[in-house]
Amino acid sequence: MRTEGFFEWLGRIIGTAIRFIVDLLSGVLDGIGQAIDDFLNGLARAIGMDVSFFSLILLLVGLLLLYSGVRAFIRKSIIGGLVLTFLGLLVMSWLIA
Repeated sequence: MRTEGFFEWLGRIIGTAIRFIVDLLSGVLDGIGQAIDDFLNGLARAIGMDVSFFSLILLLVGLLLLYSGVRAFIRKSIIGGLVLTFLGLLVMSWLIA
């Protein structure tokens, strides 16, 4: 009879510890998710675009095209730099309202 009380106490302690860890991780991950959401909303509001998965993908493509255009200019490839920069600016202009 004495051992049943011990194992009940041990189970309660372990259960409490597991619950604490799960609540802690849930809070941390929720905070990270909220921070990412706030960052993307602020970014979209500053640029003047709506927040959607498609818009964020287009933003990434536009920035990559602009980056490639600048790299082409650094390599002294004028035509490639002009084409890539123009395409990047075209994609970015679709996003900005």
